[in-house]
Amino acid sequence: MSEEMWDVAIVGYGPVGAALANLLGAGGVRTLVLEREGAAYHLPRAVHFDDEVMRIFQSMGLAEAMLPVTHVSPGTHFVDGRGRLLLDWSRSPDVGPQGWNVSYRFHQPELEAVLRRGVERWPSVTLRSRAEVFALEPGADAVGLRFEDLSNGRIGRVSARYVVGCDGARSLVRRWIGEPMEDLGFHERWLVLDAMLRRPRPDLGDHTVQHCDPNRPATYVRGTGNRRRWEIALRPEDDLTPLAQPEGAWPLLSRWITPEDATIERSAIYTFHSTVARRWREGRLLLAGDSAHQTPPFLGQGMCAGLRDAANLAWKLARVLQGSAPEALLDSYGSERAPHVEGYIREAVRIGGLINTKAMEAVVSSDVLRGGEAARLVPVRPALGPGLSAGWAGPAGRLLSQPRLSDGTLLDDRVGLRFAAVMRPRLAAALPNEMLDRLSARGAVLVADAAPAVGAMLDEAGAEAVLLRPDRHVFGAARDAAEMRVLAEAL
Repeated sequence: MSEEMWDVAIVGYGPVGAALANLLGAGGVRTLVLEREGAAYHLPRAVHFDDEVMRIFQSMGLAEAMLPVTHVSPGTHFVDGRGRLLLDWSRSPDVGPQGWNVSYRFHQPELEAVLRRGVERWPSVTLRSRAEVFALEPGADAVGLRFEDLSNGRIGRVSARYVVGCDGARSLVRRWIGEPMEDLGFHERWLVLDAMLRRPRPDLGDHTVQHCDPNRPATYVRGTGNRRRWEIALRPEDDLTPLAQPEGAWPLLSRWITPEDATIERSAIYTFHSTVARRWREGRLLLAGDSAHQTPPFLGQGMCAGLRDAANLAWKLARVLQGSAPEALLDSYGSERAPHVEGYIREAVRIGGLINTKAMEAVVSSDVLRGGEAARLVPVRPALGPGLSAGWAGPAGRLLSQPRLSDGTLLDDRVGLRFAAVMRPRLAAALPNEMLDRLSARGAVLVADAAPAVGAMLDEAGAEAVLLRPDRHVFGAARDAAEMRVLAEAL
């Protein structure tokens, strides 16, 4: 097999690898995906994504295709062992500030099918399935990848200027980087049961329910259609052998459903971990998704974090490969993403601790929750870590709301995967043409729109203008024409 050269090789074709392939494909980056399996995994795994992730799908042109395979979630209730509501984390059924609902449920094989069909749009992306990468050969200008074609046992070799490991918790790419995972201290065994209802059970409800019962903590998740999930904590004395089989799990499910109500589609024992890599890049090797971090599932942010990785990394790789940015730009990927994902992991660990009734009572009475008959959880959205900024850096690294423009178009649909200079009309009118021309020449879409939602977004930033990155985080802001000039020069 003759050797080929690619701009980027992605190892792994789960949701993160497929998302990265879509984003790189949209930028015309020559991308090879190497995936060990012949098809996407057919059973449920991840079940939640949020409005920020839907915005990433929007940037790929796939949000409308995702909507039919999702269910809008009303949020989460935390109840004690007797079913009393302790904490209410309900989410509005209305579209939120990001332009989408705050919380979605999905069936992962259906989500992956949408992503994979999306990849087929891009002629610059090639998928090679049944290809198991077993060795990497980093060089000064490229990385060699050796793989076995599992369909015939032949050994192949390709080269790529950059390799991204989207290859999961046992990542080969991470092992070649030599980066151990930092342990954030949470390790628990849980039984995950995916069931299909045989008959209606409206009493189970649409809310996710966290059963904060110290005798047997559990989580109930309403999925799409008739899909329902239970995650049940395991005790040291539990016999795991029968629990790994669907029929052996019925005793633990009996408080909610019986075999007359549902069939168990999948029974799996997981050890939930909380880990994060401190080094996400070594030369031409990079990590994304579970290869760089693992989180307990209590916030539903595992897959979300990996998709944010892809959105952060894709535009940086594209600019470096196009020669419009130095390779050092890639150093900002890990410096921004590692603290951000660690913030979510630590919050998930904290929420996981609320399954103990005494811990819940302490949190309910604390000042981070707002009272009522049941306390209400204040959502956490960590900021990006230190990285890119220019102009006035006050809001740099923040994700602002997505406004709807005067013609009814959502901002991201107008901008696409490009920079956006969003300005109040009065500032735009005062700027010299040469400054506006420079912004346009460097790839920024100029948006000077009088829509109230645009003004509200700029009010969030406390600025007259913001320069948004292709991943929609703030690159920098301007409060006057002088700061706008600095922004234009930085781009």
